Amino acid sequence: METERVRFSQKKSLLRTLVKNSYRAIDDGAYENKEERDYLHHDSIDLRNRIIECQNIPIITEIKYASPSKGVLADPMKVTVESIAQVMQNSGATGISVLSQPFLFNGSITNVYKARRASTLPILMKDIVVSEIQLKAAKKAGADYILLIKTIFDMNLTESTLETIIERARKIGLGVILETHTTDEFKEAMVMNKKYKQQNLIGINNRNLDTLEISLDTTKNILAENPKSGNVIISESGIHKGSDIAKLLAAGADAFLVGTSLMQDTEKMADGIKEIISSLNR
Repeated sequence: METERVRFSQKKSLLRTLVKNSYRAIDDGAYENKEERDYLHHDSIDLRNRIIECQNIPIITEIKYASPSKGVLADPMKVTVESIAQVMQNSGATGISVLSQPFLFNGSITNVYKARRASTLPILMKDIVVSEIQLKAAKKAGADYILLIKTIFDMNLTESTLETIIERARKIGLGVILETHTTDEFKEAMVMNKKYKQQNLIGINNRNLDTLEISLDTTKNILAENPKSGNVIISESGIHKGSDIAKLLAAGADAFLVGTSLMQDTEKMADGIKEIISSLNR
């Protein structure tokens, strides 16, 4: 791919590796829907409203079989996407995030399809999105939302601008979680929502995507410095127990994405989700 020679000439980082893997996956045809049917005409389920209306703790649980920081988390041959999605829904999750990136995460677009088939919850296709090809794949697989990492758009590592990708996503019925990592990114995300009269959910990732270090203070510090101004905020990464939720809830987060800690022990997943949800009352 011509863009790789330009985009990845700088110092190597994990984030650049993740972006490069997305282009590799696209070139390999990883986002082609090989299922007999698609969900192009699926009526999108509004995750934002589900979070606002949730009477408990809004948890977005995540299906991922591996991660760059922890390696293999679960065996898809032993623990299927369908069974996990059903456990998550029955245990009170507000939404389900599904990794579709094959490299380092052992994900696939088929996993999104399987989760959609097994659940009536809002589905987030979580990936390193760099191309409209991934948007179309997400819609066909039944996703309701996609994750867009603001950093990689700011670094000009994508095929289109952030504004263009958001517009295209909206046109085909996909909601957006716009992921931020710094105060500046968070402020710019809020300005973008106001300027374009959008209702993008704003994520704050507690993980540094280059060092993989996690600090829940990332969410706490960003929200301490910036009023939410009506935006719905999702805190992501490093959430393991009720006390983590308590800290982030007090900081102003509205919902919480929980993945690794649940996938590391799938036999206790239902209890883990219920414990987190019931640990606090809103």
